[in-house]
Amino acid sequence: MVVYFRTLGRITAPETIAVGGAIREVGGLRRLYGPARWRNRKGVAQVELPDGEVRLAEVHGYEATAIGRREFKIKRYRD
Repeated sequence: MVVYFRTLGRITAPETIAVGGAIREVGGLRRLYGPARWRNRKGVAQVELPDGEVRLAEVHGYEATAIGRREFKIKRYRD
């Protein structure tokens, strides 16, 4: 199930989970977005869901310095 959302404000408590070859999907990220030092990151943010509801959620995604943040997803709600 795909949940579309928009982050409101900054992602707080950022934490790196894995870097480079330790990321399972690194091959796909390099094919889609290009070669870079990919990091799997997580943090907490206020998110707005499609129905307008605002919730505090733990979000996970991928990030590379020259490319930016990609493929963020909600892992769990914190409220």
